[in-house]
Amino acid sequence: MPTQIDSITKLYDFIIWIIPKLEKYPRAQKYVLADRIENLMLDILELLINAAYSKKKSETLRQANLKLEMLRYLIRLSKDLKFINIKSYNYSAQSINDIGISIGGWLRYTARENVQ
Repeated sequence: MPTQIDSITKLYDFIIWIIPKLEKYPRAQKYVLADRIENLMLDILELLINAAYSKKKSETLRQANLKLEMLRYLIRLSKDLKFINIKSYNYSAQSINDIGISIGGWLRYTARENVQ
């Protein structure tokens, strides 16, 4: 239980932090890359909430993990295109890693729960 709350909270806090940064993307990319990042984060949040209330959590958590990996690359692309600075990128990378670790822990907990 703490793992699922931790995952959702970490992602929620990251979304709150990054949305103002996405608003500062160049106009041409605000409606492409920034929107894709925002939609991906909201998709992940939706998947985590679904997993929290679902009996079969594993597949939903795997989907969330895959989308998190996609997010990781889009944030890296943003840094390489200089839409975010290195400090913001480092914070983003650390936040995404923390969320990934939390989802991984939730997956392991779910696997153990299914074995018992």
